[in-house]
Amino acid sequence: MLVSALNFARHFMAWQQKSLHAYATDSEAKAMLALLACATLGVTLYIWLDGVYASFWASLRYVSFNLVALATTCGFMTQDFAVWPIFAPMVMLMLSCYSCNTGSTGGGIKMFRTLVLFRQAGRELMLLVHPQAVRPVKIGGQVVQNQIVFAVLAFVVLYFGTVVVLTFALLASGLDFISAFTAVIACINNAGPRPRRGRPGEQTTRA
Repeated sequence: MLVSALNFARHFMAWQQKSLHAYATDSEAKAMLALLACATLGVTLYIWLDGVYASFWASLRYVSFNLVALATTCGFMTQDFAVWPIFAPMVMLMLSCYSCNTGSTGGGIKMFRTLVLFRQAGRELMLLVHPQAVRPVKIGGQVVQNQIVFAVLAFVVLYFGTVVVLTFALLASGLDFISAFTAVIACINNAGPRPRRGRPGEQTTRA
């Protein structure tokens, strides 16, 4: 699942060079792997401390697979994470919005756009303090042209604007907020399973 979420051009370069150096120089890949590692550890600690599973290692095993599956929009699941504390599945679902790399099989807005968004935010904050500073947006040591930055900003605004509009449309149909929001995110990202609202009397399975 992690391999499918990486840029396939990097796979081709690694195959040609017979080396993993292509991945080591990929800013998207490093950002995605670091994000998923931190998220996996954080969610694992959260559900373990909440008592969902008896041991840390069982929590890590279940969280690591299901979180990566949802974040990479592969759609596999081994546990009904809808009965986990709502924080965990919501984090997993939000990861599907921006974890996957460009040129991969994953959905969402892609990690490249996420990096551009954060770098642009950092540049704007710095310009508030130093208005005369010249600080181009760089990804992997390469300068990203302003036209691309503006296109990314427009895409992200359209993306989340669509999420908001469709969520309210489903709310108007009578769905609760969690069901409406998660359904929209899952459909737009093509993410597969999504957290659902627990049925009355439904109990969380404890190890």
